[in-house]
Amino acid sequence: MTTTTAPTLPRLLRPYAGSFAAVVVLQVIGALSGLAPLLAVVEVGRTLLAPGPVDDGRVWTAVVVGASGMFVRLLLTAASSGIGHLLDGRVQLAFRRLLAERLGQVPIGWFSRRRTGELAKVVGEDVGAVHPFIAHTPGELVSAFVVPLVSLGYLFTIDWRLTLITLIPVVLAVALVPLMMTPSRLREQAEFDQGMAEISTSVVEFVQGIAVVKAFGGAGRAHRRFLTAADAFVGTFNQWVRGMAGPAAGMQPALSPPFVLAVVLIGGTVLSTGGSLAPADLLPFLLLGLGLTAPVAALGHGFDEVRAARRAVGRIRDVLGVPSLPEPSHPVAPQGHRMELQDVRFSYDAEHEVLRGIDLVLEPGTVTAIVGPSGSGKSTLVNLLPRFFDPASGSVRLGGVDLRELGSRELYRTVSFVFQDVRLLRASVADNIALAVPRASLDDVIRAARQANIHDRILELPRGFSLDSRA
Repeated sequence: MTTTTAPTLPRLLRPYAGSFAAVVVLQVIGALSGLAPLLAVVEVGRTLLAPGPVDDGRVWTAVVVGASGMFVRLLLTAASSGIGHLLDGRVQLAFRRLLAERLGQVPIGWFSRRRTGELAKVVGEDVGAVHPFIAHTPGELVSAFVVPLVSLGYLFTIDWRLTLITLIPVVLAVALVPLMMTPSRLREQAEFDQGMAEISTSVVEFVQGIAVVKAFGGAGRAHRRFLTAADAFVGTFNQWVRGMAGPAAGMQPALSPPFVLAVVLIGGTVLSTGGSLAPADLLPFLLLGLGLTAPVAALGHGFDEVRAARRAVGRIRDVLGVPSLPEPSHPVAPQGHRMELQDVRFSYDAEHEVLRGIDLVLEPGTVTAIVGPSGSGKSTLVNLLPRFFDPASGSVRLGGVDLRELGSRELYRTVSFVFQDVRLLRASVADNIALAVPRASLDDVIRAARQANIHDRILELPRGFSLDSRA
């Protein structure tokens, strides 16, 4: 197989670096502009509390600056959010196109080793899981650190002692963050993701097989498999919640506005009554002190989203890294239809051979039945004939030519096969019949239906062939 290097997350997102930068810059400027109303309140408070007549001009200047800052903040954060969501749509579309392209190149046999629910989760849920990371996290996470740092610098210029007192809730909360990122917590998170994947897989398999299951009276057994997966997930979820409950319970009060205000008020009162802090200087700490806890809150929420997105991207990369079957640089056309297997060996995991030393000749015009107990390698042997896999050693030849020397287009024009599990595309009956020959005419489609003895049955359907697109 052709080795494929799965693209890293930075490589996947590199084409969108400009849009990411715009999201971050607009979000940061908008967040900094949001400080203007708070600083305006501080300035108005100082002006009103100052001895002597009130300076009306200074008050109105502060009001105008504060209102302007609020307007700029709303404008830029809205623009950042809009660009972020448009960027998210482009990235998700690109991811799904990459997955579709890769899934179209991997060996067909690879799909038989994967459950439908797993692939559905990667293409659907995992691609969707990058939404917070693309549309929200970059700008919000950066601004959550920039704004408190600017506020902290401003507060230090007023009183360094009260600034340190204001940081007490932040220090308490940060001390709890490592408890949420221990190996056991990360392991529980991985088990949580695996449990979700098991539920998705069981649901897809139950829905897809419900007709067959009910026909043989096995609905109860199939339903029990789903319930087993759900029960296992509940246990995993409860364990994860118990592990996170302690640190989360400690962080909640430490970051709560009442606790922050209480710390600032107590510290400010002590300094003010001691005569080392002007009462008006307490106001900026009461207003800006609450924002200093934002980075810790971002650690708890934004970083969770980043980790979830990275896990999802990891599963996407696993699919994108699946090696494809190599195409010959100079395809050779087969001479006839004789199939030969010479000393064929095959293993799925490079350790346990499923087939070893298989020699077989299939003459044109004959019918060969592969018979054997379950697990003896019948399906694997058959899957080598249309090159769903390549043998580890030996050769599979069609018309005297090794299948690895045939181009896939020529191979699938020569070899046809019928799967055990039939899947129809969400398209007309005619489009499904003409799937292998997209340029087939109406007459070609009808001729094929007659040869398959399904023409009359199709005409009995409410929309028949639904040939409007092929008229």
